[in-house]
Amino acid sequence: MAAAPVWSVDPRTGKQREQVAVEATAQEVDAAVRAAHSVRGALADRTVRSAFLRAAADQLEAAKEQLVEAADAETALGPVRLTGELARTCYQLRAFADIVDEGAFLDVVINHPDDTATPPIPDLRRYKIPLGVVAVYSASNFPFAFSVAGGDTASALAAGCPVVVKAHPDHPALSELVAATLRRAAVSHGIPKGVVGLVHGFEAGIELIKHPLVAAAGFTGSVRGGRALFDAAAARPVPIPFHGELGSLNPVVVTEAAAAERAEAIGAGLAGSMTLGVGQFCVKPGFVLAPAGASGDRLVKSLTDAVSDTEAGVLLDHRMRDNFLAGVAERAELPDVESPVTAGACGEHTVSAGFLTVPAEKLTDAGEYDLLLEECFGPLTVVALYEDEDEVKRVLDRLPGNLTATVHLSTQEAAGEGRGAEILAELTPLAGRVLVNGWPTGVAVAPAQHHGGPYPATTSTSTSVGGTAIERWLRPVVYQGAPEALLPPELRDDNPLGLPRRFDGRLER
Repeated sequence: MAAAPVWSVDPRTGKQREQVAVEATAQEVDAAVRAAHSVRGALADRTVRSAFLRAAADQLEAAKEQLVEAADAETALGPVRLTGELARTCYQLRAFADIVDEGAFLDVVINHPDDTATPPIPDLRRYKIPLGVVAVYSASNFPFAFSVAGGDTASALAAGCPVVVKAHPDHPALSELVAATLRRAAVSHGIPKGVVGLVHGFEAGIELIKHPLVAAAGFTGSVRGGRALFDAAAARPVPIPFHGELGSLNPVVVTEAAAAERAEAIGAGLAGSMTLGVGQFCVKPGFVLAPAGASGDRLVKSLTDAVSDTEAGVLLDHRMRDNFLAGVAERAELPDVESPVTAGACGEHTVSAGFLTVPAEKLTDAGEYDLLLEECFGPLTVVALYEDEDEVKRVLDRLPGNLTATVHLSTQEAAGEGRGAEILAELTPLAGRVLVNGWPTGVAVAPAQHHGGPYPATTSTSTSVGGTAIERWLRPVVYQGAPEALLPPELRDDNPLGLPRRFDGRLER
């Protein structure tokens, strides 16, 4: 049977643009993984590795116009947004290059023998080594930053792991262009092009996670798709780590005092955050607890005005559009749920933003209203109006894990008066990033960043953004009693590579 064609589709019209590739067969997946596995040694030199990452950033920037045009044609995200996302992607590659050069991620620890300890300590030397080939599953909503050259790929290459990327069907042409750019950068530094593999097709994604030479996987996408791959990774004869970002409601709590102080500003800020990128951010605030009464009414009025002024937009594909419209309709049909601004279809290809309100009391116990505590991908949020602090706590106790959780406090609460610290403590178990008086959309690429959270936000405790994302693709190994002449240079006493390390209990830099 002939392999199925892979088409580039224009989401603004729903029409096919061009055939880009064909779906990979099991044999082609095997070839890509084996090619990646065979070139692991080419990434062993950290100097070469960091130079490759910087060259990749340079070449992506040089091809900016072509790449942004291709991305916009397949995603309708617009040149401004995509230009910024490409810049972020290049910054991320260079940031990992700096991390590779610094070497602290190797976590070198050396203990010399100590016969006086109980029990005696032998000669022990510990550092981290790359796992092997990493399977990367591209995201639909970030065609640069979470796709072929995105954070999973950049951090895996930085760790010394070749990658095989499963392209997202929403931007296959862009995926081919970006993969070719990465390969050119690799070859320019003597690294074989097999260090970055690319495959297309649903079945190819299944074959990839099952391949015995794949050592770990990174995924950004839906709960359903991510959980299926997570289960497949665990069911292998040799299970592998699966770092999946699956879904998030990103709850927001607005205190009574904060609403009284600045309801209009909070409503406008919420509107901007929940409609950003047509509501297609994984950190979109999808659920808000706001006070019932006059202050809450002011917030809802401000949100109504701002959302009503938001232009209709195009979602990434028509399947997502259909799912969004069905999700909005199902939620709006629940008793006592109101739609101050109705989200829905605008013409054949666009959707309008909206939001729903519901008494928070409806969500304090399990039942049909649990649907409102599930992510609806697109420009929609749910505002639950609470009567007292007990309702807030009872609803928070029922929320699943999230990438982010936010609280809006008054000036006095932020200064330490009232329940600010208590609410912060209640939100902390729910998410990997807890915000005060801000909005979760926008994930800074910074050393202290954490983009992850309890399940179903992610399937691990790691981050997919920031410098520590590299830790996902490494494992520690200890040499005991090994003659120094046999040790890798990273573990020798004279520290020929000048690495930061812990040497007999002392931190050396």
